[in-house]
Parts: sequence; C-alpha cells; structure tokens
Amino acid sequence: MNALKSLIESRRFELAITALILLNAVTLGLETWPAAVERFGGLLAAIDRVILAIFVAELAARAIVYRAGFFRDPWRIFDLFVVGIALLPATGGLSVLRALRILRVLRLISIVPSLRRVVTGFIAALPGMGSIVLLLGLVFYVFAVMATKLYGPQFPQLFGDVGESLFTLFQVMTLEGWSDGVVRPVMEIHPYAWLFFIPFIVATSFTVLNLFIGVIVSAMEAEHEAVETAERQALQDDQESILAELKALRAELRELRTVYEQGR
Repeated sequence: MNALKSLIESRRFELAITALILLNAVTLGLETWPAAVERFGGLLAAIDRVILAIFVAELAARAIVYRAGFFRDPWRIFDLFVVGIALLPATGGLSVLRALRILRVLRLISIVPSLRRVVTGFIAALPGMGSIVLLLGLVFYVFAVMATKLYGPQFPQLFGDVGESLFTLFQVMTLEGWSDGVVRPVMEIHPYAWLFFIPFIVATSFTVLNLFIGVIVSAMEAEHEAVETAERQALQDDQESILAELKALRAELRELRTVYEQGR
C-alpha cells in the first residue's frame, strides 16, 4: 500500500499522466480530421482505449490508497466525473457523449498545481462577482428599456422589444460591430444617439467588466499568498522538527559522554 501511494504521488507519475492527457487531446483532435480517420482510424481508436484504461486504473489505484478519503478531494471527484463520461455507452441517444470525451483534457487542471490555483482563485472570486453581475444586469435592463422606447419604432430589428434591445446592447458592450452595425445607422435618424451609447459603453465595457477583472485578480492573489503561507509554514515545521531532533541527539551525546567519563 505504501509503495502504491508513493507511486501515485511521485512527480514522475504525474508527468506521465500529464503526457497521456496531452497525447489523448491530440488523438481526439485527429479523429475530427477525415483524412486522419481514414488512414489511422483504427490506431487512434486503440490509443484512445488504452489511455482510457490507464486513467481508470489510475483512479482505481487512488481509490485503493485513499479509500473514503478519495471523495474528500473535489479534484478527484472531478477526475472521476470526466473519466466516467468516457465509460458511458456512446450509442443511440447517447452518441453525443462521444463529443464529451474531449473533457478528459480538463484533467490537466487537477494534475498541474498552477492550473489548480488559477481555478481555485476563480471559484473564490465567484461570491464577489455576484454583486457585479447584479449591477451589470440592472444597467443592462435600464438601458434596454430606454433603447426600446427611444429607437424601437424606427429600428424594430435592433430594439423592437426589451429582449432584442438586450441582445443588441450586449453586442455593443462587446465592441463587435457596434459602430457600423448599430450606432451609426441609429445616428442617421437620431443624431444625438451617441449621448446614449457612449455612456453605456463606458459603464459596461470600461467600468463594470473591469470590476470583474479586479475581483478575480484579488482572489487569485489571495490564493497565491495562501499557498505561499502554507509552504512557508510547512518549511518552518520541518525546520522545527529537524532542530528538535538535533537537540535530542545532542542530549543523547551528552548522556553518552557522561556515562563514558564515569566509566573511566
């Protein structure tokens, strides 16, 4: 059991699993290329089955080592979910699951520590992002109602109702074709429409969305500091343990020296 635990926790084992994940990503990508399937279809399928078998064996080994503790780690549950999808029969109504095999590439997140920290930081930022989402929703709704009232009669395809206005304003927020596709046609009839659209762009694209970035960056910095603190604490604990062992060794040496001198 100890040998198996040392194996699955070793750096070489993690590198091997990472290499297999990348190889599987390449083979799954090649399966979308008709020329590659026609020439190497059998080989690609065989490689896919072998890699899947290795992933199943790896998870089984982790379950044997950690037992009930296997389900205490959310990353192991994530790996189990991703690999489990590939084991479902991809026939009939479940044929769509064949496309979900590419999700195995996401196992890199659980294998590579730096990716885990990024995802953990993003998850930690979600509560703070809730208020920003609410604020963005309010801004969108207010501007959508205004746009429908102001420009809906002349541009029903863009602002015919609140739903159409929300979609159009989302396009404007992304700054994709907002000028020629939306604003300039509106300004041909409403020359001062820029007084509506420019504050909207400033409020959404340049302000609220940057708040998202700020919250995510702050959460990732906090996660990075937490990891560094944990590493420093672990190093300090190791140093204290070594010092305690040295002190105990010195005490034993003094006792041996005393016994030796008394024996003389």
